[in-house]
Amino acid sequence: MPANTTASSPKKKKGRRARLLVIVLVLALLAGIGFGTYWSISTVRASFPQTTGSIEIDGLSGQVDVKRDDFGIPQIYADTDEDLFRAQGFVQAQDRFWEMDVRRHMTAGRLSEMFGSGQVDTDSFLRTLGWREVAQQEYDKILSPQTKKFLQAYADGVNAYLKGKDGKELSVEYAALSFTNDYKPEPWTPVDSVAWLKAMAWDLRGNMQEEIDRSLLTSRLDQKQIKDLYPDYPYDRNKPIVDKGGIDPVTGKFDPEAKPSGESDGSSDGDNGTGDGTGNGSGNGTGQGTGSGLNNGGGGSAADAAQGLNSQLSALSKTLETIPELLGPNGSGIGSNSWVVSSKYTTTGKPMLANDPHLAPQLPSLWYQMGLHCRKISASCQYDTAGYTFSGTPGVIIGHNQNVAWGFTNLGADVTDLYLEKISGDSYQVGNQQKKLTTRKEVIKVAGGKSKTITVRSTGHGPLVSDRSTELEKVGQQAPVTNAPDRATGYGVALQWTALQPGKSMDAVFELNRAKDFKTFRAAAKKFEVPSQNLVYADSAGTIGYQAPGKIPVRAKGDGSVPAPGWDPAYKWKGYIPFDELPFEENPDRGYIVTANQAVIDSEKYPYLLTEDYGYGARSQRINDLIETKIQGGGKISTEDMRTMQMDNSSEIAELLTPYLLKIDISDPYVREAQKLLEGWRYTQEPDSGAAAYFNAVWRNVLKLAFGNKLPKELRVEGQCLNVLPADSTAPEDELTERVRECGQRDTDTAQPDGGDRWFEVVRRILKDEKNPWWHSPGNRTEKPTDTRDELLARAMDDARWELTAELGKDASRWSWGRLHQLTLKNQTLGTEGPGFLQFVLNRGPWNLGGGEAAVNATGWNAAGGYDVVWVPSMRMVVTVGDWDKSGWINLTGASGHAYSAHYTDQTDKWADGELLDWSFSEQAVSAKTVDTLKLIPRNA
Repeated sequence: MPANTTASSPKKKKGRRARLLVIVLVLALLAGIGFGTYWSISTVRASFPQTTGSIEIDGLSGQVDVKRDDFGIPQIYADTDEDLFRAQGFVQAQDRFWEMDVRRHMTAGRLSEMFGSGQVDTDSFLRTLGWREVAQQEYDKILSPQTKKFLQAYADGVNAYLKGKDGKELSVEYAALSFTNDYKPEPWTPVDSVAWLKAMAWDLRGNMQEEIDRSLLTSRLDQKQIKDLYPDYPYDRNKPIVDKGGIDPVTGKFDPEAKPSGESDGSSDGDNGTGDGTGNGSGNGTGQGTGSGLNNGGGGSAADAAQGLNSQLSALSKTLETIPELLGPNGSGIGSNSWVVSSKYTTTGKPMLANDPHLAPQLPSLWYQMGLHCRKISASCQYDTAGYTFSGTPGVIIGHNQNVAWGFTNLGADVTDLYLEKISGDSYQVGNQQKKLTTRKEVIKVAGGKSKTITVRSTGHGPLVSDRSTELEKVGQQAPVTNAPDRATGYGVALQWTALQPGKSMDAVFELNRAKDFKTFRAAAKKFEVPSQNLVYADSAGTIGYQAPGKIPVRAKGDGSVPAPGWDPAYKWKGYIPFDELPFEENPDRGYIVTANQAVIDSEKYPYLLTEDYGYGARSQRINDLIETKIQGGGKISTEDMRTMQMDNSSEIAELLTPYLLKIDISDPYVREAQKLLEGWRYTQEPDSGAAAYFNAVWRNVLKLAFGNKLPKELRVEGQCLNVLPADSTAPEDELTERVRECGQRDTDTAQPDGGDRWFEVVRRILKDEKNPWWHSPGNRTEKPTDTRDELLARAMDDARWELTAELGKDASRWSWGRLHQLTLKNQTLGTEGPGFLQFVLNRGPWNLGGGEAAVNATGWNAAGGYDVVWVPSMRMVVTVGDWDKSGWINLTGASGHAYSAHYTDQTDKWADGELLDWSFSEQAVSAKTVDTLKLIPRNA
């Protein structure tokens, strides 16, 4: 870690800074808004938590100490499990209750109660999914008595904080909300905590969007073109997580050393064919088919049929987009990094583990750092753990205890399927039979308005998500189905998803927290059913390991890559991959394990289909290469090396494409000036790099020109030229201005892909084919059509030059990637939709960042919309196993959710610079860092 991360700022200085910030903001509010008299200093500070002295709490059996360091990170010490989790609930509510309250309303489909009629559509969709209903079933019927006891203790702690408080005493957002409605928070319940895991499962649900997109592509592209855009995973170049192993034919369990056992009984319905148009095809024994299963049948033209399906899927896609506004974007670009290195390759002689999950930036961060310590481990107090928690959920999600450390990345398993359903009145068809739809009424209360009642309908596959869209209510009147006439009543789209079945993931959290070795860790992982994650592991005895857990369906027919015909029983789920047959590794010979959303295992070595939509391994292979480079010749990896790897911002696509760009003969002096930036560039994306700025603009325009106009209109996202005029132009009608104006006219007429590492692979496979049809791009009033690779690259370089001129100025020597690639942290509710003055109060930034799309330092951007940062390493940690106090951690924002707290974004600058804070774990180290101690004592003790 950098030397300056060990020094903490004096508490008094932070206090002075906090007071100054409060004064400045209050003065700004008083000067700028009509409500200034209301927004007094007392309102601003009313919700600040008490962090010293003592507070009496009902239900405690003994005193609990809450020790906070100079960054406000709490470490809790108790003598019983219930006291520990009761205190966790109290402390998280002190810092983050607004966030917790919004989350529980979101998962329950009750946002309209807080924010009014604008959230009715979102609530309707979430009620249809039924997250809260499933969470209630888990709590009532599935979770262990011990887990329920801990959840209740946590809820009691939250309610102890809420007792006697409302409005401004809880957070400044409640004070603002009181201007528009009389909302009052209600008591916390255990089910509120369970439901949040459903929201995370949704965020990490897998390939639903790809399933829709592939179907939409059929309206304009043939199967070969679609295959071009969804190439096979490059196993020969980018290593999967588990590089060997299979199902042992004798034991029926996964063996890291076993030879492939061939096909399983549910993995394929055909041999190495291409599918028969119904999804009944295969490839490599995994049930991979190119048929959609939804070809046109009788009654209506093929064109009308295709348009019917496209309309309904396009509408569903738009409906889905309203949910990630609160959870953050998802897709092929988003993922996470984790890796673990065995003791033989580390400077400490013990394993090291790194993790940085990639999620949408939020303020406050999704994560809340915390330590949970029993003063003495016993049957009544079992926990000594620290790490990253979810506000609103007890336990530690990612971190370590006194024996083991663990990290998560998204496995990306295909755990969702869309089914087209034949609906007739209140029934749907299965085979030759009609079955009754399951229905329930949901009443959505609306702040400041009338309640709305909706009917949720479900088939045997799951809820009819098509009911939640005006377009989808007319779905399928000419739907493309096999041997089925058009039906005037239309078809519905049902969602089958593992997270809509009650499970034991909450049990797994507590078991992970008290795991002692790889055996008990795997036993805990067995219960972590959703979301399906890659789990990496290391312990103080020197073992490293990997486990793929989760409920992953086995399909009787089809591969889940496109919607399936729900009336055909052949497409049902047969069951789930048994846990003992899921991939794992323990102490692999290579001495390290890397997971970064790449393929888990070579499909030819594994009989089950996990997904067709892994990430393509750009990040994972870069991490593999960095580790191999470091350890070759007997080298050792240090904590600092692990941190440096997390900040690696090398661009794989830049290394591939730049040599071709440098060979283009450029005559325009302005474009040539930009091209020169790439000469000698080492493909790193530092914030001050002009080459990185220009290359990424070229890449964005390559995607637009090569693919944007060829995509169906349902998949297009409007592009934009960032400004109309150059930033430093003084002559409105000079040549430069005219070129920028032309760029803007072209850019707003077209669209482009998002630019994730799937597109790296797409371009890689056509790059040597100079006359590949994908290089054809239509012309316009100023540009001729392109027919070859070099013609298109030259045009992309030209367009990128004028785009950056508009944004960064005409002097290319002054360009920098960070000025384009900025992070603005926004409060997820009032910070995005509230009045302008509230956005000013609640939001922070921008920060100029390095890194980029599919880099290890994955500050992601979406080429379809611009260069702003849309997902980030939401936290980073490097764990020094066994010598826990030498570990490091950092959060995207800070511990507090209170906009004026000194801990609102006090980690962000260090996060942006790639620094880590010291992570104290032992009681001695924690005490040395403690600046505030709060004693929670039993009431009437």
